Amino acid sequence: MWAGQWDVRRFAVIDSTNTYLKAQARRGAPDGTVAVADHQTAGRGRLDRTWEAPPGASLLFSVLMRPQLDLNHLYLSTAAVALAAADACVAVAAVEPQVKWPNDLLVGDAKLAGVLAEADVAGRAVRSVVVGVGVNLAWPGPPGVGGTCLDEVSPNAPVSRDALLEALLAALEPRRGLLDEPEGRLAVAAELRRRCATIGRTVSVELPGEALTGLATGVDHAGHLLVETQGATRVVAAGDVVHLRPA
Repeated sequence: MWAGQWDVRRFAVIDSTNTYLKAQARRGAPDGTVAVADHQTAGRGRLDRTWEAPPGASLLFSVLMRPQLDLNHLYLSTAAVALAAADACVAVAAVEPQVKWPNDLLVGDAKLAGVLAEADVAGRAVRSVVVGVGVNLAWPGPPGVGGTCLDEVSPNAPVSRDALLEALLAALEPRRGLLDEPEGRLAVAAELRRRCATIGRTVSVELPGEALTGLATGVDHAGHLLVETQGATRVVAAGDVVHLRPA
């Protein structure tokens, strides 16, 4: 059961906060261990894409969790952190992002943050999950990604990294506890459903060996995306999703 304690470890430079915490998890580090870096030299996004922000320009951190859930509900760990990050942006920067399924925060159609979860799984059981977050503070991301940053859109600029992290962990604490209980997981999925920018959009989804285009109609109880395509509803548990503009 989650006890609501964070062990925050700070680094000036690190290869990857996710890589560090995955190694710490294998050594028995507890639920609630957090790694924060001023700069990452080997930061990653989805599909192992390189993501390297200028030093000090982003909030870069990862959190180790050991939730009591099975593999089917693993995505809710990502959702809990993404929703907490959105709340922190409201509290500190007066900016309210939406969640783009599966792992981005958007302001309008511009990317503000990315979330990356990596799990250690035994059979259907989740032994640990490390969720990494990169929130653009003073840098909108590399050219071509259509990004934005809090200092561009917030009336409270410049936005403090420490204040944003503190608010994020405070917002994550109750959601972390919800992951351990069936009713709590339903609550996280319901909140994601309310705050998901992908629902109602025509999307292109890249799956292993397959691509599909359809209308994102909802999110199920496990946080998976529901896509209506060719007269059927597909349940997408993981995939690269692009919002398509209306014709």
